[in-house]
Amino acid sequence: MTIAEAPPRLAAAADASLRWYPGGPYSMARTLGPLLRGNSDPSFSVQGGAVWNAFTTPEGPVTLRLTSVEGTAGRPGAANGVDPFVDVQAWGPGAAAAVKAAPRLLGADDDWQGFDEAGFAATLPRMVREARRRSLGLRLPASGRMVDQLVPIILEQKVTVIEARRAYRYLVHRYGTPAPAAGSSTPAGLVVGPTASQWLQVPSWEWHRAGVGPQRSATVMRALRSAVALERLAALPAAEAGAKLQTIPGIGIWSAAEVVQRTHGCPDSIAVGDYHLAAYVGAALTGRRTDDAGMLRLLEPWTGHRQRVVRMIQSSGFRKPTFGPRMTIQDHRRH
Repeated sequence: MTIAEAPPRLAAAADASLRWYPGGPYSMARTLGPLLRGNSDPSFSVQGGAVWNAFTTPEGPVTLRLTSVEGTAGRPGAANGVDPFVDVQAWGPGAAAAVKAAPRLLGADDDWQGFDEAGFAATLPRMVREARRRSLGLRLPASGRMVDQLVPIILEQKVTVIEARRAYRYLVHRYGTPAPAAGSSTPAGLVVGPTASQWLQVPSWEWHRAGVGPQRSATVMRALRSAVALERLAALPAAEAGAKLQTIPGIGIWSAAEVVQRTHGCPDSIAVGDYHLAAYVGAALTGRRTDDAGMLRLLEPWTGHRQRVVRMIQSSGFRKPTFGPRMTIQDHRRH
């Protein structure tokens, strides 16, 4: 047993479990990273090679433990006798549903074959090709949970990431529920985020105390009044789901793209309207800052894989020069 493997007693005590083989190089940390709302996300706990996540399924709440073993003897016939895998254990009423959905969450449906095809790869900038060579274990996750992804993304509209994550953390601690127990191993403070009905019960003064303005809180309320229909979007193709999200007042192309990147593992959606992204992509690909229209022109040759290109630029370690003042962080909690 490697240090990352699930302790046998813990695995045996789970309500449902699964061992998933990605069939090639795999990095769970890099794959799941976009789903965490910072290092203090109350619904996640990272402990060594294990990621704990608490959330709600249609059958009820669940505590999910994902344990990545990146190099060990695996299935017969594995290349070089090594076959990485992820052990999945779940506790709570939603355990069976969570385990069934775990492979897609871990990126099982994300296919990089077209991106890696020699002819396509030859069209990519050297920075992107090199980043891909170093990032073969990265997959795009598909959580399939619309409400869980939409709410924190609405909170990130037109404010700094620090503000949004502080607000999300406050509200989840305040209105979420303790994660189903996994014996004595349950991480302290792990919380199941609010359900749609619980979000709808948040009073106006609590949104204010969290630093969330009335425009964003109204958008959350408006979207979640149709939560059942919202969750059905997970079964649609990403482009269609994103278009339907934009029919909700207050949800535009940026929010829709950020959602389907995480719920559908969409390889093409681009967050047009992001405060930094266009300038970042422009600087990486041309050495010059650009706007949204310029970014889309630059990425157009790789339509179908534009989000993969952006992820590879981010994985390259590139940092654009910074100019001008930073956005001011406002604190509404004492007013």
